[in-house]
Amino acid sequence: MSKRPSHLPADYLRSGFFGMEDSLVSTTGLVAGIAAGSHNTQIVLLAGLVAVAVEALSMGAGQYLSQKAVDEMDGNTTSPLGTGLVMMVAYVMAGVIPIIPMALIAYPYGLFTGIACALAALFGAGYVKGKLVHRPAGRSGLEVLVIGGIATILGLSVGLILKV
Repeated sequence: MSKRPSHLPADYLRSGFFGMEDSLVSTTGLVAGIAAGSHNTQIVLLAGLVAVAVEALSMGAGQYLSQKAVDEMDGNTTSPLGTGLVMMVAYVMAGVIPIIPMALIAYPYGLFTGIACALAALFGAGYVKGKLVHRPAGRSGLEVLVIGGIATILGLSVGLILKV
């Protein structure tokens, strides 16, 4: 059975975008919820950094295993290790976006700044994705922003409701 050519750009783009988007959405929602519920910057930083580290490894491993399965099934030649590493690195890089302001700016301004930075990054990621896939960039950016915004609102709401 001959191997099909790699879908290299699409596979790596998918891994990078998925890692970045998922990290921004989940980390921002987590940080927002914990900050709103605890008002404790140290707890927010600890939880945020632990979550990013564990989830980045989990997402990278999941990408590696799923890419390997697809390659074995379809005869692709994409590097499972490469797409897994892209996923993991994208997850870490995006995950620190809502966390860094919490480390540098006093609560609640650090939280507001972190959320604003994460939402701007979500819009930017969607905008770039739209450009790369030749779709309306503004609409793509808005779509990613709204989805991320919903997760942030959910995290804030849970934090406020379950305030400790």
